[in-house]
Amino acid sequence: MRTTHGLGRSQARLLGAGLALCLGAAAADTVPAFAADMPGEGKSVQPITTGRADHYFQHFVVELGLEALGYEVEPHLEAQFPAMHLALGQGDADYTAVHWNPLHEAFYAKAGGDAALERVGSLIDDAAQGYLIDKKTADEHGITNLGQLKSPEIAALFDSDGDGKADLLGCNPGWGCEGVIEHQLDAFELRDTVSHKQGQYFALIADGLTRYEQGEPVFYYTWTPLWVSSVLKPGEDTTWLNVPFSSLPGDRKDVDTANPDGSNTGFQVNTIGVLANEAFVEENPAARRLFELMEIPLEDVNAAILKQREGETDIDQIRGHAEAWVEAHRDQFDAWVAEAAKAQ
Repeated sequence: MRTTHGLGRSQARLLGAGLALCLGAAAADTVPAFAADMPGEGKSVQPITTGRADHYFQHFVVELGLEALGYEVEPHLEAQFPAMHLALGQGDADYTAVHWNPLHEAFYAKAGGDAALERVGSLIDDAAQGYLIDKKTADEHGITNLGQLKSPEIAALFDSDGDGKADLLGCNPGWGCEGVIEHQLDAFELRDTVSHKQGQYFALIADGLTRYEQGEPVFYYTWTPLWVSSVLKPGEDTTWLNVPFSSLPGDRKDVDTANPDGSNTGFQVNTIGVLANEAFVEENPAARRLFELMEIPLEDVNAAILKQREGETDIDQIRGHAEAWVEAHRDQFDAWVAEAAKAQ
């Protein structure tokens, strides 16, 4: 694990002081009446995330809520998902805002499960995942289902390296989604015709975008919230593929992944929520209540991540996106903080 951006505590305080000076008198008019009651005053809290830019927006929204309660939020630690869960279970960090439920169930169990961790609230609902292809190829060849790629002729349409197999732009090792994809390639008997390309996901997707812009077929895995579906719009530019049947690895082998409308992308719809160290939330009921209350619409997260795609990737810019979101939802945000303060 490492500390984000190399910021020490004193530097973080300087940034906070600068922000306060910039907001000035305007902020004074919006300070809620409960500001004097600060249950987090004198306490520090340690967040942890992946270090990926697309995960910081919701982290900063949560961080702003904790700061409104008086907590000093330390610079984020960074780790991949398995190590992140272990750090939370061991008390090396207090919370993360990028826990996917149920995708990260195995990580959760290995890190101590209910005895060491607590899933708190539903920060972002309806997070979807699955396989997509460009709509032009889908329409020309009548492709609607991943199982059709068992056909060497269909698979060859998506071959970009000349080996005869479809090139699936897939999921990085350690994210959790790669385990589902690898399982399904076996379950759907696609090993002979599909190659799961792994490495740096965003570099792979950049190559896929180039292919799409050149009019070539593209086949990829993605999820929401993310900018990919804002650039390659499902239904307009691309098509979600159904899977032949529900099939998930491990303890979820009997889970039905079909949606109410009959579609089946092969993945359960997830909730992205706060995962916290059990001892931390027991000792900090105000923080726990804040985590329970906070909600960010999926489309708002997509919009913030799209700004990163368009070049606003500096960490201060991403925090600025979170600050702007809070200002746009000031009444709701203040109500969350007020109710959380009462929990203490």
